[in-house]
Amino acid sequence: MTNKDPAKEEIAKNRHFSFRLNFFFFGIFLLFSILIVRLALLQFVEGKALAEEETRMKSMHHSIPPIRGTIFDRTGAYPIAESTSTQSLFYSIEPGKKDKEPIIEMAKKLEQVFTQYGDPKKPLSAQEIIKRMDVGYDLDKNPTKDPSYYSVPRRIKADMTNSEIAYLSEHRDQYPGFEIQEESIRHYNDKTIAVQLVGYLKSFSAARNKDTGLEFYRQKAESTDPTVEYLDTEEVGFDGIEYLFQDELRGKNGLKSYPVNAAQKIVGPVTLTKPEKGNNLFLTIDSNVQLETEKAITEHLAYIRSVKNDVWRYAPNATTGYAVAMEVDTGNVIAMASMPDYDPNIWHGGINNEDYKSIQYQYLNGAISEVYANYPDPKERAKHPTSLVYLGSTIKPLSVLIGLKEGLFTANETYYDTGAMTFGKDNTVIHNSGGTAWGYLNAWQAIWRSSNTYMSEMIGLRLYNKYKGDIKVWDDYMKQFGLGVKTGSGLRYESAGIADYKYEAEKASSQSALVRASWGQMGKYTTLQLAQYAAMLGNRGKRMKPNFVSYMTTYDMQPIKKFEPEVLNEVQLPKDYWDTIQRGMLLVNKDGFDGVTYSVAAKTGTSTQSIARKEIDNAVFIAYAPADKPKIAVAVVVPEGGYGAYGAGPIARRILDAYDREYGMYGTPNPNAGVK
Repeated sequence: MTNKDPAKEEIAKNRHFSFRLNFFFFGIFLLFSILIVRLALLQFVEGKALAEEETRMKSMHHSIPPIRGTIFDRTGAYPIAESTSTQSLFYSIEPGKKDKEPIIEMAKKLEQVFTQYGDPKKPLSAQEIIKRMDVGYDLDKNPTKDPSYYSVPRRIKADMTNSEIAYLSEHRDQYPGFEIQEESIRHYNDKTIAVQLVGYLKSFSAARNKDTGLEFYRQKAESTDPTVEYLDTEEVGFDGIEYLFQDELRGKNGLKSYPVNAAQKIVGPVTLTKPEKGNNLFLTIDSNVQLETEKAITEHLAYIRSVKNDVWRYAPNATTGYAVAMEVDTGNVIAMASMPDYDPNIWHGGINNEDYKSIQYQYLNGAISEVYANYPDPKERAKHPTSLVYLGSTIKPLSVLIGLKEGLFTANETYYDTGAMTFGKDNTVIHNSGGTAWGYLNAWQAIWRSSNTYMSEMIGLRLYNKYKGDIKVWDDYMKQFGLGVKTGSGLRYESAGIADYKYEAEKASSQSALVRASWGQMGKYTTLQLAQYAAMLGNRGKRMKPNFVSYMTTYDMQPIKKFEPEVLNEVQLPKDYWDTIQRGMLLVNKDGFDGVTYSVAAKTGTSTQSIARKEIDNAVFIAYAPADKPKIAVAVVVPEGGYGAYGAGPIARRILDAYDREYGMYGTPNPNAGVK
């Protein structure tokens, strides 16, 4: 048995106790250290996020879309598009739910509700309700079509009465899928003023869809800030001015905040931040000139389709027409018409297939893009030209400018016009219209007589020989005058045109391309491009950016911004070059211009193209006035309108007269202009 030393045992016990005590204090220190570090992280690193989370847990937010600004005409006398606030009833489809009876019964019950509590002047039948619900069948359960989308609520009724709102709110459980929402409704002037230019609205959920190509709205969809986020049911600009100035017109959201408890029940008063209303736009469009432009196109189309015994004017297939009037020095667009037009109010609340089919060839702006004529049968539609047609002889003033600038001839050099010319290895023949032989012609006389042979030999062939077949120089001149490039308008769907001379150079020869291009058969351009080009001839070399907005104000009419003219590029040429082409343009035959009280420099165009193995003639016309001090330029295109002088010229005359009545060609409005 081993004897233990008591002193040593005492020392061992003390050491063991000290170790345990130190370990205990170290553990306490470590725990406090971890706690302090965690508190620091919470305070300085995660504090902001946790505070936001706490706020979210304590409040629910609801964005209130603002009232959209108003679009006025140039004078401010015509509100072209304006918005009002209202309460609307929406319906959301439940995917996969195929039980028809309850839905049909709800539609019938809603008809009774609207009859009892709604405005008697605005009845809504069960048949119309089921149609607006877009469930894929009618009131008798007959299939109509599959719903085109599920995610977007359908507007069933707008501008509800207080009684309707009270009843449906109280009996909400009886109408699953239905919800009352506050919204603003866009109203477009019933005179349909420049509707394709102004544009239209569609729901934000449709606008942000990847198939639309609108990256602008997809970026908006990523916002989590309730003060700027867009609502799915909110309507946003989809085309025209409505899209181009979406941010300015929309304004900023308001905000409703509801204090809630952990069970998400409202436990306190609502905090309201009012929406900031959108800004107003005053367009450069003059409603009186615009409406006269639209009327002139519509009436002239009807006329040239009816005069069967008039070989010069009869155009039985002329169903569409496009016109643009632009101020020469400012680029302000006074009128832009794409006819026939339509009522853009049809878009409100989502458009059904039947209504869309009725406007699908009218809602796009044919004055800036390629639009087909309204022929439902695709085979028949393929037999007719679009809004993009060859510019025909309207190119000839520019062709002469190019010839003079390139030193291909002098202004007084003469050419003997026999009515025909040949070129190429195959001796391809180019004729004048009707085969007319004009004899000796100089540059301005060639414009006056619209000689194809002069343009072909003096410009097309000589340019080909000078540059050894390179068509780039021609292409450069076209673009300097706004042909083959976008106008700078910024409008959605704008076309740069089609430079067919490039394809002709590839498939035939550069010689053929330049010869045919010199008299207007190798380039298809928009009416806006032609107006910009005509204005450039009028101001002698300045390509003005088309301007559609004169100035912008707040919703309460406080001025914000005035839009100034912008020169995109300038072509400087000697004065006598411009004088030469104007001299010829002044003498051009212009049907319907008898008795005009101001001088008009013009060029007609009869652009011939082959469609479905058939030759058709399109009427094209450009002009600026008054020629001695130009103020306004116009361009008119009538596909299948026949001769430019007869199919388009009279429309241009009425537009110019309308401008003269409103503003005066010589500074003072002339109320008698065009009055017979």
